[in-house]
Amino acid sequence: QVKLVQSGGGLVQPGGSLTLSCAASGSIDRIDAMGWYRQAPGYPRELVAVITSGNKKTYVDFVKGRFATSRDNTWKTVYLQMNNLKPEDTASYYCNADEGYGLGLSSGSWGQGTQVTVSS
Repeated sequence: QVKLVQSGGGLVQPGGSLTLSCAASGSIDRIDAMGWYRQAPGYPRELVAVITSGNKKTYVDFVKGRFATSRDNTWKTVYLQMNNLKPEDTASYYCNADEGYGLGLSSGSWGQGTQVTVSS
């Protein structure tokens, strides 16, 4: 199984930037893709970005042009660069590994989550 440990996050003013990291260990050769999710209080978890083993990147509309995900060649570290942050980006952010069964599965490997707060 894959273990994911997140770092980064914190408090930033509107318009600021943050970078989240997701460090993978264990059976990283099984990773087909990594997804970034976020969840704000009272709202369901939502997908933000995906990066695949072929380095294809997809983003939801509300972060396009502002967020960028990247990874190293071995899947040991995946990043989510967040620019021009808005108060509505405030949420807990999670990375999730697709080990061949898909993303967003409660039984899958998830990072512990990291809080991003955008406020003046």
